[in-house]
Amino acid sequence: MEQALMVVGATSHAGKSLLCAAICRILYRRGWRVTPFKGQNMALNAYVTDNGDEIGYAQAVQAWAAGIEPTVEMNPILLKPQGDMTSQVILNGKAAGRTQAQQYYENYFDRGWEAIKKALHTLSHDYDYIVCEGAGSPAEINLMHRDLTNMRVAQHLNASTLLVVDIERGGSFAHIIGTLEILKHANAGHDLIKGILINKFRGQKSILDPGIKWVENYTGIPVVGVVPYLQQVFPAEDSLDLLERRGRKPNTELTIAVIHLPKIANFTDFDPLEAETSVNVRYVRPEDDLGTPDAVIIPGSKTTIADLKTLQATGMANTLKTYLEKGGVIFGICGGFQMLGETLYDPEGLEGEAGEYSGLGLFPLETIITAEKLTRQREVKAIFPDSNTAITGYEIHQGRSRLKTDSIIPLFSDPELGYVNSSYSVWGCYLHGLFENGTWRRQWLNRLREKKGLSPLAIDVPHHRQQREELLDAVTDIIENHVDLNRLLL
Repeated sequence: MEQALMVVGATSHAGKSLLCAAICRILYRRGWRVTPFKGQNMALNAYVTDNGDEIGYAQAVQAWAAGIEPTVEMNPILLKPQGDMTSQVILNGKAAGRTQAQQYYENYFDRGWEAIKKALHTLSHDYDYIVCEGAGSPAEINLMHRDLTNMRVAQHLNASTLLVVDIERGGSFAHIIGTLEILKHANAGHDLIKGILINKFRGQKSILDPGIKWVENYTGIPVVGVVPYLQQVFPAEDSLDLLERRGRKPNTELTIAVIHLPKIANFTDFDPLEAETSVNVRYVRPEDDLGTPDAVIIPGSKTTIADLKTLQATGMANTLKTYLEKGGVIFGICGGFQMLGETLYDPEGLEGEAGEYSGLGLFPLETIITAEKLTRQREVKAIFPDSNTAITGYEIHQGRSRLKTDSIIPLFSDPELGYVNSSYSVWGCYLHGLFENGTWRRQWLNRLREKKGLSPLAIDVPHHRQQREELLDAVTDIIENHVDLNRLLL
């Protein structure tokens, strides 16, 4: 194998994904051919590669940080939770089935490990350096024997391993020592831990220094860096990260509410809106007060019918209809688009119990949930709000929708991708990444601004990928200034 670095966390949400992206960018800047890797990811944010393979969105971001395009080998196993202790298994980029936790390890562990080894073999031939991300904690005693993501990968690659701890959670020194002691006791790659990194630190480092010295003396492992708490909004890996995004942006002119569905998926769709200085993106749970936002977005969902039932049971469905009657604007994306329709059919019970379900009734649309999953990149032309604007994005959905009338307006040159009603109050599409298209995003925001009597924003703006590159550079600069990776990169 080529050189490899593994990043594991003393806890979940320690900041592994961001650090792996920054390390990929650091090595890329130094002239290495570098690739990210995560053997098994559990997330509802997904990306579709050029070949139509589905991988975790975090690995796509890490690939862009490395200056390369995402491929399926970077994340051969993706688990997408569906509720009731079940997950959809994406193996080598394709849906392989639905399983409960115990059945997964019985039916997929050996297949999964073979897929991981094959992916690593391929990557090792194409790249000089593999930057691997672990999952959760590597020291979960009850799971270590069947862990496909952490120290099993590190040992397979003989990878120098960085242990990351989130100091904001409290108890960080105990997390460090506990993780190392468990790995040592289990003979699970303790000797591969070559550095410790303290993440999300607020305050004076001099106050922390005595603790750092004690940890280094006790463990014999250097603390290679203390990374400050970063204010930049980075693509979140799962919905828990959304809780950290509240109230960060003052003096905004528009408020867009995103319904925080129980199984919200692909909410990275809204990073470009978060990056707009004039826009406040507010996540609202179905049981919360909606307020009076300028627009409401119903996002993607891994379990469209179950999340639709939640909207109906909590009263949010009626709230949305009242909001619309009072002049509001609603935009549904993917699963949210399907919910806008009149009827959803699940004849095979793919999302639970087979049957016919009433939608929100805001579009003359009906959807059939299908076993075949559509995953593909798209390049189309916008028809509305302005024609001939080039649009890129990707589709990930199980279900086919059809209009029951031709009374609504297609948004794109492929009319099945999305529509807007004649009053421009209800929008819907299957296209993830739509708001990354700068001109289209600004055109849509300007319609909201016009309703509010605000002057229009300039529409000659670049694709969001340019802002993402600037964000990756800015975050990498900060991390590189606070971390000494040389001991791990030899």
